[in-house]
Amino acid sequence: MKRWRDEPTEESFWGAVLAYAGVKFKTYSGLPFSYEIKKGRNGEYTKELWIDRREKSKSLAWSSIVLALKNIKGEVVDRPKALGDIRGMTYIYGMFYRFGLIDVPDKVKEKMGRLKDRNSK
Repeated sequence: MKRWRDEPTEESFWGAVLAYAGVKFKTYSGLPFSYEIKKGRNGEYTKELWIDRREKSKSLAWSSIVLALKNIKGEVVDRPKALGDIRGMTYIYGMFYRFGLIDVPDKVKEKMGRLKDRNSK
């Protein structure tokens, strides 16, 4: 995330998303999830995150994440839909909070877990 803060480009943010693959996140309601990114036939990572929350994984398109990223206004984000009506927003909201890109209301922090140092990683 430090690289993205220094150079806020889509490419540097993709690097942060890759780095956090397999890390545990929590949704707005406190449900745990993680994601993985698979490699395509050419050996490069696909621009699709596979959310592992239940028995069956759900896919989350990179374009949805980029769209949500553009909707961050810098204030406290009360709920996931405040960033847009985007498929998979509950997972994106949890990721953005963990990355330190958004702040959430105190009652939501209790469910999602508090960040100790928002500028780490």
